[in-house]
Amino acid sequence: MNLILLGPPGTGKGTQAKLIADQLNALHIATGDLFREAVKRGTELGVRAKAYMDRGDLVPDEVTISMLLERIEQPDAQGGAIFDGFPRTLQQARALDEALAAKGSEVDTALHITAPDDEIVRRLSGRWLCPSCGAIYHEQTHPPKQERACDKCGSELHQRDDDRPDVVRARLEKQRPPAEMLDYYRERGKLVDIDGARAPEEVTKDLLAAIERATAGVSN
Repeated sequence: MNLILLGPPGTGKGTQAKLIADQLNALHIATGDLFREAVKRGTELGVRAKAYMDRGDLVPDEVTISMLLERIEQPDAQGGAIFDGFPRTLQQARALDEALAAKGSEVDTALHITAPDDEIVRRLSGRWLCPSCGAIYHEQTHPPKQERACDKCGSELHQRDDDRPDVVRARLEKQRPPAEMLDYYRERGKLVDIDGARAPEEVTKDLLAAIERATAGVSN
C-alpha cells in the first residue's frame, strides 16, 4: 500500500500522516525527516540539501527525488509507505510512479487535505512564543491566561516573523500543491479531496474511509 498526503501548510497534513500510519501500522516517510537525517549524517545528498535549506530555499527536485528513491529501497519500505511532503511537483510525482512501477507497485491513492486560505492563516498566524522559557501558545487552541503574557514566567509573548498573517499568505502561494500535479492524480482516478477545516478526528475518519475504498479497488 502506497499513500500520498497532499496539502498546504496548516491543514494538519503532517499530524494526520502520523495518525494514519499509527492506525494502519504503516511506514511514515516524511521528506522533512529525510532531509534532517541526511544532514545529520553528513551524506552527500544531505550536504547538498543543507546548502538550500540554510538559504531558506526549496531543495531542488533532483536532490529530493534521489533522497526519496534511496529511502524506498530500504527493507522496511518494501511493503509500501505513507508519503508526507512528497511529491511536491509533477516531476516528483512522475519519478515516484516510475520507481514504484519498477518494483511492481503503484500509488494507491493521493489524499488532498484542503482548507480555506482564511482558516489556514488563522491557524498558522495564531501562534505566539515565550522568548524566556520557550512556551508555545495559540490564540484559538491554547491561549495564555493573560493576553500576550506567558502563563509560566510572565514574559511578554512574541510572534515569529514567518507566523505573521502576511507572511503566511505568501508562504501559501509557494507551498500549496501545484494544480498540474493534482490534475495528474485526478486524471488517473487517484485523487481524493478531504475537507481539512473540520475537527481533526473527523478528518482522520474520512482519510481512513478513503484509504479503505482505494485498497478495496472502489472508485472514489
